[in-house]
Amino acid sequence: QVQLVESGGGLVQAGGSLRLSCAASGRTFSSYAMGWFRQAPGKEREFVAAITRSGGNTYYADSVKGRFTISRDNAKNTVYLQMNSLKSEDTAVYYCAADNQYPSSSYYLRQPGLYDYWGQGTQVTVSS
Repeated sequence: QVQLVESGGGLVQAGGSLRLSCAASGRTFSSYAMGWFRQAPGKEREFVAAITRSGGNTYYADSVKGRFTISRDNAKNTVYLQMNSLKSEDTAVYYCAADNQYPSSSYYLRQPGLYDYWGQGTQVTVSS
């Protein structure tokens, strides 16, 4: 089992940057593909970014491509989401998630229902 704890959220002005972190418990972090998702009030949870077990491949939603970067440090059991050029529409609760059941492909890693473990979320608010 994996426990995930997000941090790094907060209030930032449009155009600013934030870096989210997700710390995982356990000794098998490198066996999990990791994803970031977000949920705004009144909206469904949506895919933001994902990274494969080794970190060799990354995937992004079109809405964040070129602005956000996902990375991981398997030695520190941590996955990161660097968010630049933030927009008001990026305001949401951001969640990290872990999966070790499905192939690490773009198709599977974009689907929130396939992830086994979730963090509690961290609020990101972008003021315009």
